[in-house]
Amino acid sequence: MPKLEQIRDMYNAASLRCDKRIIVCAGTGCIANGSLEVFDELKREILKRDLEVTVSLKSHGPEDNKRYDVYMIGSGCQGFCQVGPLVTIEPSGILYGHVKPEDASEIVEKSIVGDELVERLLYHDPVTDTTYKGQEEIPFYTKQQRTGLKDCGRVDPLNIGEYIAHGGYFSARDAYQNYSDVDLCNLFIESGLRGRGGGGFPTGVKWNFARLEKNGKKYVVCNGDEGDPGAFMDRSILEGNPHNVIEGMMIAARAIGADEGYVYVRMEYPLACSRIREAIKDAEEIGILGDNIFGSGKSFRIHVMEGAGAFVCGEETALLASIEGKRGMPTLKPPFPAQKGLFDKPTIINNVETLALVPVVMQKGAQGYRKVGTEKSPGTKTFALTGHVANTGLIEVPFGTTIREIVFEIGGGVLGNDGKVDNNAFKAIQIGGPSGGCLIDEHLDLPLDFDSLGSIGAMVGSGGMVVMNDSTCMVGVARFFLNFTQNESCGKCTFCRIGTRRMLEILTRITEGKGEPEDIQRLEDLANNTIKGSLCGLGKTAPNPVLTTLRYFKDEYLAHINDRRCPAGACTELLSYEIIPEKCVGCTACARRCPVPCITGSVREVHVIDQSRCIRCGACYDACTFGAIRKG
Repeated sequence: MPKLEQIRDMYNAASLRCDKRIIVCAGTGCIANGSLEVFDELKREILKRDLEVTVSLKSHGPEDNKRYDVYMIGSGCQGFCQVGPLVTIEPSGILYGHVKPEDASEIVEKSIVGDELVERLLYHDPVTDTTYKGQEEIPFYTKQQRTGLKDCGRVDPLNIGEYIAHGGYFSARDAYQNYSDVDLCNLFIESGLRGRGGGGFPTGVKWNFARLEKNGKKYVVCNGDEGDPGAFMDRSILEGNPHNVIEGMMIAARAIGADEGYVYVRMEYPLACSRIREAIKDAEEIGILGDNIFGSGKSFRIHVMEGAGAFVCGEETALLASIEGKRGMPTLKPPFPAQKGLFDKPTIINNVETLALVPVVMQKGAQGYRKVGTEKSPGTKTFALTGHVANTGLIEVPFGTTIREIVFEIGGGVLGNDGKVDNNAFKAIQIGGPSGGCLIDEHLDLPLDFDSLGSIGAMVGSGGMVVMNDSTCMVGVARFFLNFTQNESCGKCTFCRIGTRRMLEILTRITEGKGEPEDIQRLEDLANNTIKGSLCGLGKTAPNPVLTTLRYFKDEYLAHINDRRCPAGACTELLSYEIIPEKCVGCTACARRCPVPCITGSVREVHVIDQSRCIRCGACYDACTFGAIRKG
C-alpha cells in the first residue's frame, strides 16, 4: 500500500489546485429537505458559466495536475439541522441555510464567480437581530467544542484520501507499529475515556478485560443500534465520517488482539449502512484493512450487520445474539462479553461515538485528552438537541457544560406557543431518551456528566435531549416514553414485560380523566419493582421518566386525577371548549368548521356548544378569530 504521507500529500496538492470549495450537507436531514437537488443545481450553474468543476461526491478527489475553479463535495451532517439544507463555501467561510435549488444561480454568481454574500441566505438570529457570515461567528457553533464531530460536515465521507489528509489512519498506524496491547490498554485507562452509549463504563478497563482472556479468537463490535426517540448522534457520525469509526475499531482490535469486527447498524439507517460499507471497501482496496496491517503481521477485517430495529438490541448481549442469527434477547451477566461474547469468544462492544473518540485520544495523549471535561468524565459528549428550542441539531460540548448553556446559548432559547423565543416558557428537559429522566429549572446550572446526572435519577444515555415548554403535559410525556419502552421490551423478564404494561395502563387512565388517588402509589411501586426485577438496562431504566415526572410534576398528576383537568391543555379527553357569549359575534366560523356538528346558533347570534356531543377536536378554537372560545 502507498504510505499515508503520500496519499495525504497527493490530496493536499490536488486541493490547492482548486480555487473554491463548496460543501453541501448530505446528511439524512438535509437530504430529506432537498440538498442533493441543491448540489446538482449548483453544479449545473457552475458549468453554465464555463467554470472548471470537479465533483468528488463518490470519488477519491482530484488526482491529476489540472486546476479547477470549484471543488464540490457532499458532506455528512453539519450539525445545524434547524436551518438545513446547508451550503458552506470555502475559503470564504460562508454558511448558507435553507438553501433551495432556485438559489443556486445567485449563490454561484455572487459567491463563486464574485466575492459577495447572498444576505438573505445567511443565518439571522431573531433574538439579537444579528446576521452571521459563517460557522466561526454563529453562536450555535462557537459555543461548542467539536472533537468527535470535528470532521463531520467538513470531509467527504466517501473520500478516504480526504480523511487521510485530515490526519486519518495515522493513529491506527501508530497503534500497530509502536504500541503493544498492554501499552494501548494502559493509555486508554489513563485517559479516562468512558463509553458514550449510556453506561459510561471506562473504555480502557473493558479492553483490558478482553486482552487478558487467553483465546486465539476475539472480536470488536461497533454498536450502531441507536434507537432512542430524538437521537441521531451515531447515525450522523457513520454518515459523516465512517473512516473515523473504522480507525477506532482498528485501534481497539490491536489493544485486545482481535482480527475480526462487526458494525451493527439498524436497517432504518440506509445511508449510514451504505457509507460505512463503502468506507470499509476503500480501506481494504488500499491495504489499510485486511492482512499484515501496516507491516505489523496482524490482520483485521470488518463486516456490516443490519439490525431489524429492535430497541433492546442496543443492549450488548441482545446485540450479540442478533449477530449470531438468534432472537435479540439479553442474557444474564456474568460472563461478560469481554470474557464470553460473540460466538462464545472474548468480545468488546463500543458504541459509534466512543470509537470515533479513540483516534482523538491517540492524537492528544492521555493527559491531553483529560484537559477537557471533568475529572471523572473527561472529554466531550455529543447531544441531539430537539424539541421546543430555537436551534435544533447535533451538538458537541465538554462534560461539565450546564443545561443552561446548552438550551439558552447553543440552542438559542426556548420557543413559546407562538413559535417565538420565550425563555420563561421553559418547563423541562428530557435527557437520555426513554431511559433518562426529566429535569426542571432548578437543574439548569447542573454540570452535565455521568455522575451528576445519575445522582438525580437521570442519565447521559446515548445523548438525546428534548426541550419542552409549558404547553407540554408531563403525564403525557411519561406515557409517551413508557409506551415506547413497553413496545420494545423483548418480554423475557416478567417485571419488564408486565410491569411496564401496567404502568402504561395507569398513565393512560390518568390522561383520560379516569385516574384514582391510589394510582400515584401504584406507579411508584411498579416502577421500583420493575427496576429491581429486570435483567437488562431497558427494563431497569424504563421507569425513569415516570419516577422523575412524579418527583417534579406531582401536582400535574394530582390535577389530572382530582380535578379531571390537564394544566397544559394537552390531554384531549380532559379538554372542554366553551363559547364566551360577550365575545361571540355570530360569524358562524366555528359551526362551519365543527365536524360533528355540535355547535348551534344563527348568524349574528351567540353560538352554543353541545358538550354531550363535542369530540374535543379543537377545530372551533382554531377557526375563531375573535377569541370567543375558551379552552380548559
